[in-house]
Amino acid sequence: MDDRLRKAFACVIGDMDLVRPLGLAGISCAVVAPPGAPSRYSRFTRRVLDWADAWDRAEELVEILVRFGSAQPEPPVLFYEEDADLLLVSRYRERLARVFRFVIPDATLVEDLVDKFRFHTLAERFALPVPPTQRLYPIEGSTSADLNLRFPLIIKPLTRRPAYWAPLAGSSKALQVNTPETLRSLWPRLVAAKVDVLAQEMIPGPETCVESYHVYVDGQRDIVGEFTGRKIRTYPEKYGDSTALMITNTADLAELGRELVSRLRLRGVAKFDFKRGPDGKLYLLEINPRFNLWHHPGALAGVNIPALVYCDLVGLPRPTVLDAKPGISWCRIWQDVIAAKAWGVPFVKWLPWALNCEAKRAMAWDDPMAFLRAVLFRVISWHPLSRAS
Repeated sequence: MDDRLRKAFACVIGDMDLVRPLGLAGISCAVVAPPGAPSRYSRFTRRVLDWADAWDRAEELVEILVRFGSAQPEPPVLFYEEDADLLLVSRYRERLARVFRFVIPDATLVEDLVDKFRFHTLAERFALPVPPTQRLYPIEGSTSADLNLRFPLIIKPLTRRPAYWAPLAGSSKALQVNTPETLRSLWPRLVAAKVDVLAQEMIPGPETCVESYHVYVDGQRDIVGEFTGRKIRTYPEKYGDSTALMITNTADLAELGRELVSRLRLRGVAKFDFKRGPDGKLYLLEINPRFNLWHHPGALAGVNIPALVYCDLVGLPRPTVLDAKPGISWCRIWQDVIAAKAWGVPFVKWLPWALNCEAKRAMAWDDPMAFLRAVLFRVISWHPLSRAS
């Protein structure tokens, strides 16, 4: 193993779906994750850093990162998985760049992609194939305005922070509004929640019509690695988090993804989410310029994007990049069993599929303690004596 591979940590603000592709490539990880997170107990994790919420304690988290990075003989490579982590790395990029190596798009583009209204403005400027969209202003004394949109609509927060959005939509990422009357009845709740929202014409079809293009673009704007995928199940059934998904080999999706990368002059890592309409047309829903859970099955399919980024930044030869093998699946097994029931999949059919699923969140025969110690942490945390203390 190259000496740089031993010395330069991959510093991961994220979970097992990011730690695992790095670990399988022989890269040692330092993890920033909440207490009890499986990634803290992985055999690939050599260091565990203190954790602070990137939304509410950004300065504290930056201090933790800088303190760690400054103490390393080789600048670690920084990986980030959620919107809050992306914004933190982008907004503190100059300070973090003194002690870390990382890839990230230009600061303005990051802000444009994370904020849904700014993304809508960006989409108009670059003629991106997004559904018709309009911003709503639910403030005290306002009413649901006339919209130049066709119902049914999807209502989404401008920036999805679960603590603010969950009281409105639970674990769903969006609300479906079928009629103007429904929007009028929803309006007081939007006003009370003080959440800025966007209305978008709904593209018909189930969540299985949601497809994605994943890409890593280097500093010379060359595409280094790419693959496509689609959702199998979500929970809740509509607008929920992914519980099962699959790598695909979809030519028109990849072609459109490459075109949009070029149009935006994007660099770094990104996921383009589309929904395929009944006419076969692909509508762009969002672009997430960060690492994500798809990189776990992507690595098993032959395109290990986190490892490619790491090797580029450390100065090592890139690992061999293959065409992604379609059919590689991922699931969040303890939630997918619930999702499968909601989707009408019999347990006797779901179980063999889940057991044969190549990538499972936090569960792997060659890294069992990640899952087992995380479960033990939760059991101890919920024990009456533990709560009493």
